[in-house]
Amino acid sequence: MKPGSDAFGHMIEDFHNGDTTGTEIVERDDGYFDASGGPKAYFTEYRDWLSHEKAAMKYVRGRVLDIGCGAARHSLYLQRNGFDVTGIDVSPRALKVARARGLRKTRLVSATRLGPSLGTFDTILMLGNNFGLFGGRARARWLLRRLKRLTTDDARIIAESNNVYDTTNPWHLRYHRQNRRRGRMPGRVRIRVRYHTHATQWFDYLLVSQDEMEEVLSGTGWHVARFLESGGSAYIAVIEKD
Repeated sequence: MKPGSDAFGHMIEDFHNGDTTGTEIVERDDGYFDASGGPKAYFTEYRDWLSHEKAAMKYVRGRVLDIGCGAARHSLYLQRNGFDVTGIDVSPRALKVARARGLRKTRLVSATRLGPSLGTFDTILMLGNNFGLFGGRARARWLLRRLKRLTTDDARIIAESNNVYDTTNPWHLRYHRQNRRRGRMPGRVRIRVRYHTHATQWFDYLLVSQDEMEEVLSGTGWHVARFLESGGSAYIAVIEKD
């Protein structure tokens, strides 16, 4: 990662060091901008989590790989409760913060470059909408097959996404239509994250409905065992091997 492209990591590091004034801006490739809820969300303790996040922790077992761990709020909770957790991220500054907060095992690696050197896992965490890191249908199916080889026979993926159809925003609906015309899934967005003068590279991010998630998983050796609802458009899927 180029020094100026770790926008997310700079935000996480600033907040960790006491600067609570900044936020991330998500820029979409059609020119649409939106501000996130701010860095505080990446540091929340278990008592302040939403109910579906708390419920998801009950399905974690064994050795855990947290993909896109950020400031490690989920990893640290599990580590404190006796789990062997490895957090991975593409942001070196976020991982620096995760280690400073006490996460013992971290690796600077993307989900697309996971290999046997990390070991074998019983639970894969992809919370905080990190199902989106699959990027698109084809890459998701390729990575799901790869994750099957890196996990035990009774492994689980615990992944969060957001139903993109639960919106009346005309700019989002227009983007869905553009995606359909291009043969893309409606919730596949091309975005970058900006923070002050920093900006990430452009990347694809995939948001899916529950039906679409099941369709993406079909034939990969994984299936949804249950959905955990949030009461809104976000949800968490507990995914198990066929």
